[in-house]
Amino acid sequence: MSDAAPFVRIVDVLKRFGNAPPALDHVAGEILGGRITGLVGPDGAGKTTLIRLMTGLMVPDAGKVEVLGFDTVTNAADIQASIGYMPQRFGLYEDLSVQENLDLYADLRGLPLPERVATFDELLEFTDLKRFTARLAGKLSGGMKQKLGLACALLRKPRLLLLDEPGVGVDPISRRDLWKMVENLTAEGIGVVWSTAYLDEAEACDSVLLLNEGKLLFSGCPAELTARVAGRVFKVSGIAHGRRQKLARYLDEENVVDGVIQGEAIRLVMRPDTKPPGLNDNPHGPSAATTAPRFEDAFIDMLGGGPGGRSKLAETQTPFVIENGRPVIEARGLTKRFGDFTAADAITFDIPRGQIFGLLGPNGAGKSTTFKMLCGLLKPSAGEGRVAGFDLRRDAAEARNRLGYMAQKFSLYGDLSVAQNLSFFAGVYGLSGARKRERIQLMIDIFGFGRLLDMSAKDLPLGLKQRLALACAVLHEPEALFLDEPTSGVDPITRREFWTHINGLVEKGVTVLVTTHFMDEAEYCDRISLIYRGRSIALGSPDELKAQVVSAELPDPTMEDAFVALVQGSEEKEAA
Repeated sequence: MSDAAPFVRIVDVLKRFGNAPPALDHVAGEILGGRITGLVGPDGAGKTTLIRLMTGLMVPDAGKVEVLGFDTVTNAADIQASIGYMPQRFGLYEDLSVQENLDLYADLRGLPLPERVATFDELLEFTDLKRFTARLAGKLSGGMKQKLGLACALLRKPRLLLLDEPGVGVDPISRRDLWKMVENLTAEGIGVVWSTAYLDEAEACDSVLLLNEGKLLFSGCPAELTARVAGRVFKVSGIAHGRRQKLARYLDEENVVDGVIQGEAIRLVMRPDTKPPGLNDNPHGPSAATTAPRFEDAFIDMLGGGPGGRSKLAETQTPFVIENGRPVIEARGLTKRFGDFTAADAITFDIPRGQIFGLLGPNGAGKSTTFKMLCGLLKPSAGEGRVAGFDLRRDAAEARNRLGYMAQKFSLYGDLSVAQNLSFFAGVYGLSGARKRERIQLMIDIFGFGRLLDMSAKDLPLGLKQRLALACAVLHEPEALFLDEPTSGVDPITRREFWTHINGLVEKGVTVLVTTHFMDEAEYCDRISLIYRGRSIALGSPDELKAQVVSAELPDPTMEDAFVALVQGSEEKEAA
């Protein structure tokens, strides 16, 4: 192959599974060497199917895929000897150590024994895993697992590296580390395919193939697509209060394509030749100014817009009286030790009724430990937590009945049907008789489960799994909702729908504690605690945290910029 030839040629590819609509519907495109090509799209778009076709693990029903000059149907073995592949789910062995995983994959890839010491040393240095060679893979943080997966994929330096959603569940710092590693590889001429549902990652790619429901919507430079909404994205500032209600009203306007909360402001995408409605020349009222468009803005515009601002779930919620009284969720010096390791150290905050509070931090920082103590799932070593006035040590059962919990990984029963999960969780939360039947039917109607009631939960697409998990968490109309990375891996439209429900519930007085690695979701919070190495290193509103890191180099920092800068500042203080 000449250097100018594409590493991958995809020619009119069709792939079906059973009688379902095509997973890939006559897709065509090219992938070049020395570049990062983003394979971008929502859950179920066809990304993983296309990557597996490139590996030769699947064959197309029609069309053709050529990789490094080889046909995937007739020369799969030649392709597999020349590529690196990191699958979507952690493909390593969690009961083996980092070093044992490297040894195993070196055996599988046929890496000669004389080359192993130097190769292992180079990869461990590259991924910053040298300190952790004896640690079990199952004990690694999400970001470290992804780095180990990348190291195993690079044991025999490939010409083409296929990464299937490497950023899912990974904190912003680890994601930046992964990107730097991959950019270094492209400098050596390696071609990289980076699959992602995170549209901010698409902007970092050299080119993208944008898929939705098996169809190719766009192929080219990300900036080309983003330019389509230039001049149509506005930041509405000066909203004194009620920004969630204001956003809901905006989203129901005909000329508003999409909208999200951005700290104290609202970000809107408008239809061509329109401006945000309801603004006037009052110097003390809200004002709007155009702002730089994002890839996600253009994608949602291409799909015709977001889901609107109405939440049927919130409309049925019995309101809680919002008053200046006792906080609904309280953490007082919460500490958790595992042997001589302190996972959470004297965490303190409180959350008033009708607010969203975010716990942010790198993988392994102590967020989930703090979260589980406040849910009553972990007993603190010291300190106390309260939910709706009930002490989680003495009144754990009463506290749990006042909260709804949505776990980081799909927490329902996969072998039970949708209907059985709803019935089971209604019983767990103390519902019975007519009330139980009424609430279950309401969830079925609101979330559109009617034709899915007999389907096993494990067979649902990710977006529907998350809807079912939310439905089960709110069956009993809890005062407090605990959401642990609730939209990880979910497509942008489903995320919009999810937050429309949450914002609506908060307006009815529900109190929310959320962990997330999406920094744009962190903007939805009223306040945030940034946790690092078990301690809270910053506490405040999103805008307050961003203001802390403003500098000549960062005059207008994003939430991700603030996250990274505050963590790095904490490290520098400890090192001093």
